[in-house]
Amino acid sequence: MGLGDAMHERPGELSQGMRQRVGIARAFALSPKMLLLDEPFGMLDSLTRFELQQVLIELWRKDRKTALMVTHDVDEALFLSDRIVMMTNGPEAEVGDVLEVKFPRPRDRKAVMEHPDYYELREHLIEFLEIHAHRRKRAATMTSIGKRLRPISPEAVAA
Repeated sequence: MGLGDAMHERPGELSQGMRQRVGIARAFALSPKMLLLDEPFGMLDSLTRFELQQVLIELWRKDRKTALMVTHDVDEALFLSDRIVMMTNGPEAEVGDVLEVKFPRPRDRKAVMEHPDYYELREHLIEFLEIHAHRRKRAATMTSIGKRLRPISPEAVAA
């Protein structure tokens, strides 16, 4: 995991990348039946993110533990996942689509990005995000009356 040099450091002295490594190592050390990862690489610079994604893949390769990871990074999702579950927006979010990712394992970032299906899958994800972001903006101009929705006129919005 690359933590040996920091063994005697206090938590506050560790870089953000090292803290994430510790968190991932701790999660695997506890040997849970399933890993839950909520934006595990979100606060990292791109080089550290790529490095830790590779660490995660190497750890997964050893015991093939099921992992559920929340991410907003389309490329990260395609590189790490076997299945991507896309959620709709808002407090009443639900499963909007499921995308199977069949890139061979073990995965190499360059091979994944050069795979003939990569950009088609990437476009599918981005299109889903754009459509649901658009619907969310439109929904902001709707009001609820009982169980029926009616559009608010532009004049009412301006008032």
